[in-house]
Amino acid sequence: MQTPTEAAARRAFRSKVDSIRPTYGFEDVSLAPGTDTVEPNDVELGQAFCGLELRIPVLAAAMDAVVDARSAGELARLGGLAVLNLEGVQARYDDPSALLEAIAATPDAEVQEVLAAAYAPPIREELIARRIEELHAAGSKAVVSATPGVARRFGPFCAEHGADLFLVQSQVSSARHLATGYEPLSLAEFTRFLPIPVAVGNTTHAEAAHALMEQGAAAVFVGVGPGAACTTREVLGIGVPQVTAVSDVAAARDAYLAETGRYVPVVADGGMKTGGDIAKAIAAGADAVMLGSPLARATEAPGRGTNWGMAAPSPVLPRGTRIRVGTVGPMEQILFGPSHVTDGTQNLVGALRQSMAALGARTIREMQAVEIVYAPAIVTEGKSWQLRSK
Repeated sequence: MQTPTEAAARRAFRSKVDSIRPTYGFEDVSLAPGTDTVEPNDVELGQAFCGLELRIPVLAAAMDAVVDARSAGELARLGGLAVLNLEGVQARYDDPSALLEAIAATPDAEVQEVLAAAYAPPIREELIARRIEELHAAGSKAVVSATPGVARRFGPFCAEHGADLFLVQSQVSSARHLATGYEPLSLAEFTRFLPIPVAVGNTTHAEAAHALMEQGAAAVFVGVGPGAACTTREVLGIGVPQVTAVSDVAAARDAYLAETGRYVPVVADGGMKTGGDIAKAIAAGADAVMLGSPLARATEAPGRGTNWGMAAPSPVLPRGTRIRVGTVGPMEQILFGPSHVTDGTQNLVGALRQSMAALGARTIREMQAVEIVYAPAIVTEGKSWQLRSK
């Protein structure tokens, strides 16, 4: 029989924190130059995305302060792609201009009630059809998004009325959703029978992403809670920093490609503010980035210098907030310059191109192969004079 001392010597306690996996965000890493460089003008940013041509790897987030027909048309002219929120104000109001003005002007202490009331009217199918027409008339492809709960209803309707791509987007997308009170959306059936490509988001998990690809996802969006207007990480305590999340999902994409020969683009959704952030997202494995608040600062954006998360209007558990991002200039200036600031928030595409050139990457795929290093000192090393002035 063991003595208490002998038992204590053999006793092992296994704590969950002993095996916590390190994860990395944009401020934790840097991109390491290699042996080659290329001319910036020789960098090719274009690609085919879900059957649609992109000249730049930029998508505008499906947020009411970011995308309407006007802003979508301008982004299309510049080479990107905008996503319209089917559950937003554009599908609830004939002309949401006055409402958007009110949301932008409401004091912070009162804005939650205003947002909840704004999203109370029902979604109208005739408005969805009209918005699809307006997107095409503005020169944009009609890319629309909805949550899984209404995707079954609106997916076929949108395809029938000329939508080019349907995004099923939720807080966390999984290949297997369990529910006792209703029949969950079957992604495999939805992608099989919808006559247009179906993209899916959001996830941060490699196995989940691989399963979504197996069920027919045309693209997978990555990011849970990193957006500037999102409070999911604070409210629910969930999320994975974007560099790790994107890299994990990109690994699933590459494995799926090797197994099937089908390439499924990965989109880094949220958490990026500067050109350097975008470069790191591509280097981590993203094929494109989805931007919200950076584009909400454009003159063409419908949010009038504000932005709010897609779950902010919830009357029960808001997981987003309205933020004031300001209006800094035309969308073309934000994406292509000239930049009037030194913080990297303007000329985002120019910064990506310069970063790729310095790293010897001629294409997005080559950029995905550059070295990423852990470098928490990257934002402070040698910057004492800059930091002193802030």
